Amino acid sequence: MTQDQITPEPSPSDTISNSCSSETTSQPSDPLDLQNDDGWDDCQDDEEELQLTCLFDDTQFSSVGSMLDHCEKAHALDIAQHCRDLALDFYDTVKLVNYIRSEIKAGRALSELPSKDIFKDGKYLQPVLEDDALLFSIDEIMEHQNQPSGADAAKDPKEDPKTLLAKISKLEEELQRVQSQFTSYKLAVKDVLNERLEAHTATTESSPAAVNGDSKPSSEESGKDNIDRNDNSYFNSYSYNEIHETMLKDTVRTEAYRDFIYENKDIFRDKTVLDLGCGTGIISLFCAKAGAKKVIAVDNSSIITKALENVFANGLGDVITCVKGKIEEVTLPVKQVDIIVSEWMGYCLLYEAMLDSVIWARDRYLAPDGLMVPSHVTLHIAPVSDPDYIDSHVSFWHSVYGFSMKSMLKSIYDDVIIRHHSPTNLASPSCPFFQLPLHTIKRDQLTFFKKFEVTLTEDIDALDGWLIWFDTFFTLSRIDVVPEQYSAQRWKEEGRKGIAFTTGPHGPETHWRQGLLLIDYGKSDSSPLTKGQKIRGEVGYQRPTPDSRALEIGVWWDIDGQSWRRQKQNWGC
Repeated sequence: MTQDQITPEPSPSDTISNSCSSETTSQPSDPLDLQNDDGWDDCQDDEEELQLTCLFDDTQFSSVGSMLDHCEKAHALDIAQHCRDLALDFYDTVKLVNYIRSEIKAGRALSELPSKDIFKDGKYLQPVLEDDALLFSIDEIMEHQNQPSGADAAKDPKEDPKTLLAKISKLEEELQRVQSQFTSYKLAVKDVLNERLEAHTATTESSPAAVNGDSKPSSEESGKDNIDRNDNSYFNSYSYNEIHETMLKDTVRTEAYRDFIYENKDIFRDKTVLDLGCGTGIISLFCAKAGAKKVIAVDNSSIITKALENVFANGLGDVITCVKGKIEEVTLPVKQVDIIVSEWMGYCLLYEAMLDSVIWARDRYLAPDGLMVPSHVTLHIAPVSDPDYIDSHVSFWHSVYGFSMKSMLKSIYDDVIIRHHSPTNLASPSCPFFQLPLHTIKRDQLTFFKKFEVTLTEDIDALDGWLIWFDTFFTLSRIDVVPEQYSAQRWKEEGRKGIAFTTGPHGPETHWRQGLLLIDYGKSDSSPLTKGQKIRGEVGYQRPTPDSRALEIGVWWDIDGQSWRRQKQNWGC
């Protein structure tokens, strides 16, 4: 199920949901899949002789060493020495190769190699030569770079054992860093190739031969295809700028993460951080600036390639490693992390089901004393009485220029409506009905039924619906407790340590807004309720299918004085 099945109130930002349907549904086998034996390892072990093209002419070579020798002798440019002089890392070396190729392609002769200034530009991460084998041999260039120059080689080979051990340790660290960067670069290239392949596949599938093919998938295959299609649509929806612009401009959201990280630099200093669902990389950049030793930014959307460029544009390539793929399928360059930070929350909190991946990552990678950021989230529900909204968006369809258009109301009572409400439309204070402690919650707890009780604070003509939102808390330690009845507002008022924000109607509007569940009274009329009446009930969250990213919400309730009329209704999100 895609985001098109939410029914948000029309607003410019709601158009992000319509981008989910363009993903191609047929996925051919991936020759560059890093998770199986047909991937990069096989490429490296292929018996076919490697053909490397010289940086300055069309001469072909079978090894990096012979190509570098040719560059020095034929063109009087020592690439390895230049890399040593500028202390170029893996990505800088990639940029150097692409810079030289772009200059030669443009017909500009190079009498000397460039300064380090050009390596600030992320555009030189883009390959210039198609299928450039040299880009997959950067580690060999760096091996030549690390070989001693003639002057160094002439020194006395006898060195102090402690000095040699220190050098070995330093080289091992450098090797690990280069391997990690090489993996990130391969994944970035893989992503570009996948996009080209998907575009080609989409064109092929739209042809009459593909449309009228005789073969039909089995029901089992069809079910898997539906799951893959939903996942593809979900990740594809995060490939475009608009959705990220909307989230970044949500200052309540973005500044909560920024403030927690910057105000607690002692927590992040020298730590290894996993940023899950990194998007543009903004949270990873916050963590790196706060002093994190290493940040691993993971995203399965193609936005990861832009995140990679953002990382290097801000000079943080040595700290942040970008990894493309699902967290459940990729292999991280570390065995465990000290902190997991993620902005995983969806509409009504659990729409999109990203929390499942966060829990999986926590159980797989988080150190025993590690920290989840955020640490707690609490769901709230409140009764709504909003006659103006009913008149404008429901009763309106009863007579449109004198014509009945009640058919337009067909799904208005079935779907969660995403909109920001005024607190004046609430008929009582909210009831927190479920708190999710991120350090301990399990996946099977994400399907639930929780009780609630509210007391009306005013007379109302009708109970028009229910409003659901969530409050988010960032605590300084995994042992810190957030009382279940606390709201973000109360947390702030009492001066508690950490950060908290609400997506509810009492706070500034966020991109999550609130979920409005309109009550369908069917053939019966709603009845007035009075101040002091209690409403007791249960809220249920579940998915249409186990692998769905959609959400179904059910509410069952009894009103004091109307116990004979227990009401229930389900909504889709």
